[in-house]
Amino acid sequence: MAVFKAISEGARQFRRVAVVADTGTLTPPCGACRQILWEFCGDVEIALVNLHGKTETYRLKDLFPKPFDGSYL
Repeated sequence: MAVFKAISEGARQFRRVAVVADTGTLTPPCGACRQILWEFCGDVEIALVNLHGKTETYRLKDLFPKPFDGSYL
């Protein structure tokens, strides 16, 4: 939803996306969210964060090694 809201407000380029969860382990975006992120943000930096201060950073391509995009059409 955050990506759709940003696009509706005029954002067209994204540098990074943070996924914050109130869990003990870091929570990556689900498969559907990864596809949306790929289509609208490209290979952005993804910061996984929890409320206990744990953080890891990835490139989207590392979480989503074979995304579907226009190159398959």
